[in-house]
Amino acid sequence: MKQSVKLIVGNWKMNGEAGGLAEFETLAATLIENPTRVDVAICPPATLIERLVRIGEPAAIAIGGQDCHAEPKGAFTGSISGELLLEAGCEFVIVGHSERRQACGETDGIVADKVAGALRAGLTPIICVGETRDQRQAGDAVAVVRRQIMGSLVDALTGQDWALAYEPVWAIGTGLTPTLEQIAEIHSAARAAMVERLGEGGRKAPILYGGSVNPGNARDILAVPEVGGALVGGASLKAADFLAIIRAAEPAVVAAGGQG
Repeated sequence: MKQSVKLIVGNWKMNGEAGGLAEFETLAATLIENPTRVDVAICPPATLIERLVRIGEPAAIAIGGQDCHAEPKGAFTGSISGELLLEAGCEFVIVGHSERRQACGETDGIVADKVAGALRAGLTPIICVGETRDQRQAGDAVAVVRRQIMGSLVDALTGQDWALAYEPVWAIGTGLTPTLEQIAEIHSAARAAMVERLGEGGRKAPILYGGSVNPGNARDILAVPEVGGALVGGASLKAADFLAIIRAAEPAVVAAGGQG
């Protein structure tokens, strides 16, 4: 993960199937022909990981898991460890997504344990935080995100590759997005909390924005201060849409002889 470029991650959730593979093949072929200067990753269902690793490697598309268990192995039916994800070819893993926090009752403490498990396995964790609509309307968005950061990060992140993802719960899959000013406010507060929690270890990790990112709004969102990339849901399932977001994240080229 290069510090100087944006990180664009697609979260397929429980989607993909054969049609998803065809879209991914199109994405990979396009990036092989016209490489990007952006770090790109896809987090598919576990059943597709090994196939996407094979297809994505020539295009420099990293593959990640959507969740991992805190333990390396054991009697945990239906779970998958960081070690198993690594063995399948993953480089990243999403932890603490709001759908896990809400549907599965994952607390900050559980998320922190999974972060530690991901690091132990050698994976780059993408740690999700974000407020609900009620929390935002109550004026608690900053406080909620700060609390989740302080409770979900672990000391072992210092010196490791990792990313934070701010996803306002009310914007995920709804077509709604915060204003650019609201995104800037949360990302600034998130950075301050990361530094407070980890010192210099919290200063370099990128903060991704997620929540109804699409080709129409990506460029403006990615230009907001402290937005180091995007965690993309539905738009990552379509090669053309995801590619447009990747291109929106590419650094501008300064003309020869110009000032930059």
